[in-house]
Amino acid sequence: MVDQLPNLGRENEMLTEMGMASIEDLFVDIPASVRVDGQLPLPDAQTEEEILADARRLLGANTSHGSRPSFLGAGLYRNYVPASVFQLVTRGEFLTAYTPYQPEVSQGMLQSMWEFQTLISELVGLPIANLSLYDGSTAAAEALTCAVRVHGRKATQQNTVYVSELTPPDRLSVMQNYCQGADIIIKFLRHGPDGKVLKTSFEEARGSCGVYVEQPNPYGILDEGLTLAKELIGEETALIVGIQPVSLGLVEAPGAYGADIVVGEGQPLGSPMTCGGPLYGIFACHKPYLRLMPGRIVGRSIDVDGKEAYCLTLSTREQHIRRHRATSNICTNETLIALMGAMHMALLGPEGLQDLATRNMMACQRLKEELSNIDGLEFPHEGPHFNEFVLQIPGKAEACLEYLDNNGIFGGFNLHRWNNSIENQILVTTTDQTSLSDIQMLCAQLHNWVKQQGVVA
Repeated sequence: MVDQLPNLGRENEMLTEMGMASIEDLFVDIPASVRVDGQLPLPDAQTEEEILADARRLLGANTSHGSRPSFLGAGLYRNYVPASVFQLVTRGEFLTAYTPYQPEVSQGMLQSMWEFQTLISELVGLPIANLSLYDGSTAAAEALTCAVRVHGRKATQQNTVYVSELTPPDRLSVMQNYCQGADIIIKFLRHGPDGKVLKTSFEEARGSCGVYVEQPNPYGILDEGLTLAKELIGEETALIVGIQPVSLGLVEAPGAYGADIVVGEGQPLGSPMTCGGPLYGIFACHKPYLRLMPGRIVGRSIDVDGKEAYCLTLSTREQHIRRHRATSNICTNETLIALMGAMHMALLGPEGLQDLATRNMMACQRLKEELSNIDGLEFPHEGPHFNEFVLQIPGKAEACLEYLDNNGIFGGFNLHRWNNSIENQILVTTTDQTSLSDIQMLCAQLHNWVKQQGVVA
């Protein structure tokens, strides 16, 4: 008690200096509904053996995504990653390497990073790519703030950006967190009944700092109207395109139709789903955005002996420069996971990536064809899709997905989680790991469920 009195005095002194009466005043911004009042409900102390037994019990309750037919995607995708990727990335040179502050002893790691940038640049059709960000959501949010930094003074709609109204809420929340602190106004691009962005919405966005769209969009729709977006929004507005990287084995690179910044979630290339992380974000751009982009860039040059040499040539993060001049508070990246993506791309090559994309799209088309034979099922959005599409069912999606789960199938994603007004639509996803037997099993069980709803005779 004697030892605590001086601490209590210092605590009160600090609270007084901050104009607060108690420690509780520090947490007034945290909603009462999520605060814990009293002791945490923790179990008694355990031995190491007991902890391991509990961990095995809890992990054993999980159902592996690859242990049954799965049609769940919605942002993370189960593509096959060659075993050689995992073998290579666990080598000590990669696994234990840290930020290469001393380029003279880090040439191997720096070259690997440079190769990643080069592969991403070629993939998306833009001349500059950084060394990755945390994930696709932070990459998208960083693209918005970057667009404002570049176009804010010239834009007629100053500090305003437009975002597709179909942007998933988890990604949108990251964008909103970034933008509210920077006084950036987010407005929304409207989509028509076919799921594609309305031309008039692009025209309204003309003169803003930036426009964010996705290709394919979150419903899997390939929107050919995006090829005209840059013409509609004008040169002084940044066109930001979010991509699913595997799709670029078949779909035109965004740089070819005017994208100024390309972002995306890199997970489908090189990384398993791993319970939702770790991930890596793709960020590429044109030269006007170079010095105001987030993250780091590795450059290749010639040393004093005339040999190729690699080093960090641009680091606009606060860990490297004065905080008030930093373009982002992202202080690191996901280098190891990004290198897995580079290894996967290098092993595939252009033809291999095309084959992977084709397998995704063919599985999608085959599933649509099979489901179209079941009365009561509808497809709200006609036209081409890449590897996922919306399925409308005669009943609540939650009940249908529970039925499929009880019959050994992950049936897809309940779109009610993205939009409260939707209760009877499922986002169904296929990848190169979707087999014909998986498709047949899903169709058989959906037919049975629809029949139970009294739709099929």
